[in-house]
Amino acid sequence: MECGENSSSLSNSNSGGGEGSLDRLLTSVSSGLSPRKRTTSQCKSEPPLLRTSKRTIYTAGRPPWYNEHGTQSKEAFVIGLCGGSASGKTTVARKIIEALDVPWVVLLSMDSFYKVLTPEQQVTAASNDYNFDHPDAFDFGLLAHTLRKLKLGKSVKIPVYDFTTHGRQKDWKTVYGASVIIFEGIMAFADKELLQLLDMKIFVETDSDIRLVRRLQRDITERGRDIDGVIKQYNKFVKPAFEQYIEPTMRLADIVVPRGGGNMVAIDLIVQHVHSQLEERKLRWDMAALASAHQAQPLPQTLSVLESTPQVRGMHTIIRNKETSRDEFIFYSKRLMRLLIERALSFLPSESHIVQTPQGEDYEGRTFHGKRITGVSILRAGETMEPALRAVCKDVRIGKILIQTNQDTGEPELHYLRLPKDIGEDHVILMDCTVSTGAAAMMAVRVLLDHDVQEDKILLVSLLMAEMGVHSVAYAFPQVQIITTAVDKKVNDLFHIIPGIGNFGDRYFGTDAPPEWSDEEMDEPSY
Repeated sequence: MECGENSSSLSNSNSGGGEGSLDRLLTSVSSGLSPRKRTTSQCKSEPPLLRTSKRTIYTAGRPPWYNEHGTQSKEAFVIGLCGGSASGKTTVARKIIEALDVPWVVLLSMDSFYKVLTPEQQVTAASNDYNFDHPDAFDFGLLAHTLRKLKLGKSVKIPVYDFTTHGRQKDWKTVYGASVIIFEGIMAFADKELLQLLDMKIFVETDSDIRLVRRLQRDITERGRDIDGVIKQYNKFVKPAFEQYIEPTMRLADIVVPRGGGNMVAIDLIVQHVHSQLEERKLRWDMAALASAHQAQPLPQTLSVLESTPQVRGMHTIIRNKETSRDEFIFYSKRLMRLLIERALSFLPSESHIVQTPQGEDYEGRTFHGKRITGVSILRAGETMEPALRAVCKDVRIGKILIQTNQDTGEPELHYLRLPKDIGEDHVILMDCTVSTGAAAMMAVRVLLDHDVQEDKILLVSLLMAEMGVHSVAYAFPQVQIITTAVDKKVNDLFHIIPGIGNFGDRYFGTDAPPEWSDEEMDEPSY
């Protein structure tokens, strides 16, 4: 996935032997980590994190992490899992995830945050003489920065560490915040800043002989190392590191889990506590309150409505008519989209630019004053506006966001996103065909902001909006420019725009809406 915040500016320093990096560690507690394959969460274009007997645990989708003001609501609940190398931390994490039965979870491993080795250190590591179980082997600055942003619900880029080359792969993986974050590593409790981010601390205690056997099996089968090298590394680095750096942090744990993943009594207690904490932090969107919050208020100045010329009025007459054929609906919708996009482009910044005509005379015109223009469609209906944007913006980059309504809670949920790299530098045209309550548009704007797009560089374009949706977006994000071809006054009890246009996605793609269709339900997630 190409979306996400660019973390390249963060520290990628090489592992060193100095003592300076220990300043941030707890007194008498350092940090080290034995390599192990990690699991990272991804969007739905990647395999899900975990399939349980009850459900699939998705790793990108999540309900709103902000309130009606567009600001951060409740932070994610962060569980820290610490324990010796091969103690079963990942097994415990998966058991907790399965027992929690919470759909949105991120599993973050310290394994991703080893520092990049210098060529000299590479040689040392090849002979099993490099100490990967020392605090200096880890990029604690990047780790704390990453966990802090995840806790706030923002997207982060996670380095992918290659245990063969002892370096980071070129492409980092994007992870989005979740309701619960489980952070595991052998020194999860060693750093002062990391400890402050943990809401619950669990230490997994496993017999040292069992840990050694597991490590032998893992390093030989998964990493192609020989038994002598593994034992050498264990005796020289792993065992001393556990005794000096890891075992002392057990005193910081809220819960100690003997025997690892097999201790279901301990896991059940952990799950009960997490459930109670999640209930306290639960964000409930009150659609009725959202609907009534801005009644009788004048339309915001950030709204621009296409002039209702006879031509525009005529096209609306055709596409709003329930008897209009699909071919005509598509044709006149495309015409309106083209006009809408052209109108939106007039809000982009421009500067004076002088060119010379074929007659040898100067002409003072205008040119776009910005780095790039990117279009982002809210699937599926917003995708129909992409051809109009491509027709007038040569080589425009396109991103996609899928937001759907949870039929049980009525809340919008983020299920998928694919955004171009470095989108934070761009002016973004956010496209959706209809906006009724504004909840999906608000979530899409929040996603863009979390990917470092500046609020005043976002243009929300929609063929048809309800006044309620206009007010909701403008109130939460007052710097976002809103452009539409028409604004209808009402939204009924089912949040349909009145008089409206029907389910745009179904009419455009020729699919049938369910009996109780809604403007923002099913494949037409346009609140």
